[in-house]
Amino acid sequence: MNQQFSTYLQQLHAFVEAQERRIRSLEATVKKLQGETEALKSRPPMQVDRIEYKFDQLKVESLEGTLNIGLNPSELQNIEDFAVDNKNIKAPVSPKNHMKRTMEIEDAIYQYLESELPEVVSNVQQKLNVSVDDSYIAFIKEDIKKQLPNRIDFYIKQQQYSNRGQQDSNENAEVIESLKKEIQNGVHAFISHLPENMKGMKKE
Repeated sequence: MNQQFSTYLQQLHAFVEAQERRIRSLEATVKKLQGETEALKSRPPMQVDRIEYKFDQLKVESLEGTLNIGLNPSELQNIEDFAVDNKNIKAPVSPKNHMKRTMEIEDAIYQYLESELPEVVSNVQQKLNVSVDDSYIAFIKEDIKKQLPNRIDFYIKQQQYSNRGQQDSNENAEVIESLKKEIQNGVHAFISHLPENMKGMKKE
């Protein structure tokens, strides 16, 4: 029993000595770190007055990545509407909208030519007191159809310049009315300039 107790005391003594050595080592490490910290604190702060880049000495092997100016792609997802308040800015018209308007106006004029052109020709004949062959109606109609795309484009562009990007629900109606007046004036000019042998005087 005494021998076991003596062995236990020896082991306990050795353990205490080992712990004491470890504590002294840790104290030495802490002291060293404190000294380094104080040394860093005592150094004057570093100030950078000017940085110069020598771009002529810069060698670039490859360029990769994304350059975003103003807005990030992640921010664009949250933007639902971007409005410009300056009404003097001429907003460009998309080719799709331009084509749609052209077709709508063209259809309206085609209907006008089919339903009202004979009456327009008749009214002009009455004003000029002349008579022309009905075959001229078909000739006039085909001639107008050939010129129609360019005339529609002219009026739409003129309208866009005048309105400066402002939307108007009556835009097509305005163009259609302008084209109708142009057709009426054209029919009048055509009949009035026909050679005398191609037109006759209307009988009273």
